[in-house]
Amino acid sequence: MDEPVNEEPEQLAQEISEGASRDGRRIAVVESLTGGLVSSDLAAASGSSEWFRGGVVAYDRTTKHGVLKVPDGPVVAEPAVRAMAENAAEMFGADVVVAVSGAGGPDPQDDQPPGTVWFAVSDHGRTDAWVKQFPGDPPDVLKATRIEALHTLREHTAASHAQG
Repeated sequence: MDEPVNEEPEQLAQEISEGASRDGRRIAVVESLTGGLVSSDLAAASGSSEWFRGGVVAYDRTTKHGVLKVPDGPVVAEPAVRAMAENAAEMFGADVVVAVSGAGGPDPQDDQPPGTVWFAVSDHGRTDAWVKQFPGDPPDVLKATRIEALHTLREHTAASHAQG
């Protein structure tokens, strides 16, 4: 029944835990369409109390604009996810934050077709953002978004070890 994926969320979260624990990195997440799935994966990883600072589920646009200081305008967009990641890094005192906002479907959002998801990662003050288009129904889009967010965190926790 599961869609083929390279790794399961639990395995990715454990690898994130190992990297964050090894390097003393503090991690947080900001989720919109995933509704807390990524936070749940991270919280379930062994040792998460050492490195997981928390997460914000900002599902509604007023929450994004009010709590996370997302600029006026569309929330399924690069400026929104950049603001989400950067402001959460400051809120949580986190070294690495991943933020996601997208149109899960079945309807478009902010003139973006279903399956359009914006990601941002803030790593020690440097923020990168990118967009992905995931096929399928809303559950498929959520699963793909969850895996992409976890992959991103794993890359950023492994990168610090490779560079150190």
